Amino acid sequence: MAEKKTGIDQALIRDLANILKETDLTEIEVEQDALRIRVSRAAPAAMHMPAYSVAAPAPVATVAAAPAEAAVPAVAARDPKNTVTSPMVGTTYLSPAPGARAFVEVGQMVKEGQTILIIEAMKTMNQIPAPRSGKVTEILVTDAQPVEFGEALIVIE
Repeated sequence: MAEKKTGIDQALIRDLANILKETDLTEIEVEQDALRIRVSRAAPAAMHMPAYSVAAPAPVATVAAAPAEAAVPAVAARDPKNTVTSPMVGTTYLSPAPGARAFVEVGQMVKEGQTILIIEAMKTMNQIPAPRSGKVTEILVTDAQPVEFGEALIVIE
């Protein structure tokens, strides 16, 4: 005859905690028969960055202020293969910390893999690398600007 377990399966809890650690999840819940176990942990505090303040308008502001006819040819002339697009929804940061020098500037040469900006998504700072080497010809976002998936960020020719 099978005996019914009375008590909590500590090995299962340890396994769930290890899954949290390995996958960087903050919570996991498992339900089996009449038993439901939820294991959670706090997100690391080191991932939070203070809010940025925008001190000066970025070059994109001058394009937005131009007449509509002038803005259309500039966008049409941009080669999509040279445009770095956002891999996620989030907030862009052009420097590693408030007041620090920007990762890249217009006219600067970059190497493939070099960090060109950060996108914060779900309290995680994601470094965005240059997909190829070349010269930065346009920075299309401002510091602390929200961006959508696929939105143009920087042009590297």
